[in-house]
Amino acid sequence: MHNSRMTSRKNQGDPRDHVNGRDLADLIAGSDRLDPQTQLPLPEDQIVSMKEEKDQRTQAETHGNNEEILEAHHDTHGPDAQSSDESHTDESDKTSTTPINESQEIDKDLRPELRDRAEVIGSSVRWFTGWCVRFIILIGAAYLAALAFGKLWAGVLPVLLSLIVCTMLWPVVRTLRNLRVPNALAVFTTILGFFAVVIGVFWAIAPSAVDQSRTLINQATDGVQKVQEWLQGPPLNLQESQFNEGLEKATQWLEERAGEITSQLAAAGSATVSAMATLLVMLVLTFFFLKDGEKFLPMIRRVTGRRVGWHLTEVLTRCWNTLGGFIRTQAIVSFIDAFFIGLGLVILNVPLAGVLAVLTFFAGFIPIVGAITAGALSVLIALVANGLTNALLVLALIILVQQLESNVLQPVLQSRAMNVHPVVILLAVTIGSTLFGIVGAFLAVPVAAMIMVVLRYMGDLTDLATGERTAQDIDFATTAGSLTAERSEQNTQRWLDLRKNILNNQILNQLRGNDK
Repeated sequence: MHNSRMTSRKNQGDPRDHVNGRDLADLIAGSDRLDPQTQLPLPEDQIVSMKEEKDQRTQAETHGNNEEILEAHHDTHGPDAQSSDESHTDESDKTSTTPINESQEIDKDLRPELRDRAEVIGSSVRWFTGWCVRFIILIGAAYLAALAFGKLWAGVLPVLLSLIVCTMLWPVVRTLRNLRVPNALAVFTTILGFFAVVIGVFWAIAPSAVDQSRTLINQATDGVQKVQEWLQGPPLNLQESQFNEGLEKATQWLEERAGEITSQLAAAGSATVSAMATLLVMLVLTFFFLKDGEKFLPMIRRVTGRRVGWHLTEVLTRCWNTLGGFIRTQAIVSFIDAFFIGLGLVILNVPLAGVLAVLTFFAGFIPIVGAITAGALSVLIALVANGLTNALLVLALIILVQQLESNVLQPVLQSRAMNVHPVVILLAVTIGSTLFGIVGAFLAVPVAAMIMVVLRYMGDLTDLATGERTAQDIDFATTAGSLTAERSEQNTQRWLDLRKNILNNQILNQLRGNDK
């Protein structure tokens, strides 16, 4: 029966009978291929083979004993005892074919292991080694990608900034197209209007900002004098000579580092020129992205082929939707924060209220860190200009607005656009600001959101391949994604049907063997 089962399994293409070779981890570890669960021997195969081996051994021993008895009996009684020998042989055969109790066949204490312990431990070590090698390869690839990304940062930055601007301007362009405005004219009008609004805001707040800055500088000077008078009084009782000595040390420190300051000013000038060039390239890219953006995905499908192109179409469309939703939602949240904080600063008579409101709006695009920085600056200006009481009122205002954002606006608006944990956001902002400064902090959250989109899509494909979810359970952004999901679901169903047929044939072969 065991042989028939194994033969049928081989004839029907059991996955356990096929070896696909060793992976990189096995080659490095110098070990054999780690077979999956479907390729391991079944426990009943082990038990059946043990029973067959014991039956064969018992029959061989019985046959040998019968031959010895027959020879001895023939020597003693001669040919006349043949009939008795035949009867004795028949009784021996009956005795040898007498069924033995299964509990007596295999002693629990002497029962061999289904798999050797060293083999099990070695398989686990190979599995762990394989994942360690894969992790090291991923880290190395990420490091090389980071080096290449740093070398190409000057060319990548305009592309990222233009994509962010396109997500904000695309609804306006689409509306103008629906109104039968020519494509190029709609894009040009939208970009021109966007920069007109930005320049108009700064133009409106510039005069008041200049006047209030002078007043704030005078108030800051008076504040420093008041602090100096407080330090000279009790309980510190610092002398004026100590202040003069500290001032001389500060002046000497600046003179010693005059060369460094000059080089930093030159670097700042070079950075300004580079920023202007980046802005110009961003404008050109934004124009063409808005004008011909729909043509890029078909071009990618033609280059990569249909199979890969469908996946790229779905992933890039999801990234675009997530990025656009995040930018538009963050713009709404930042505008609400800037409006209420600016209104409160005007009521509390804090200088530079308009500038602080605009700064709060742009800082809102850097989650967590931007709001804290803008709020701290507002409190500091209120403290210098109007004193401690006014600064505490500004602090209370900022905390109230931030609580409104965290408990009302973010759950309602941002949860629809981007499902990313705050810890991931904080880590992304920290890493981005460390590597690329304020620009990295600004781009960290959108990049992290797109990475999460890619990981979620890979998870969806895994669920389809394992049969845990169906295509109807997943929301796809494109028709290509739906077709890919249906094909993956069909492949999974065919694999399950194959496994069912193999198992059914194994059970039928068992029954046929028992009948024989």
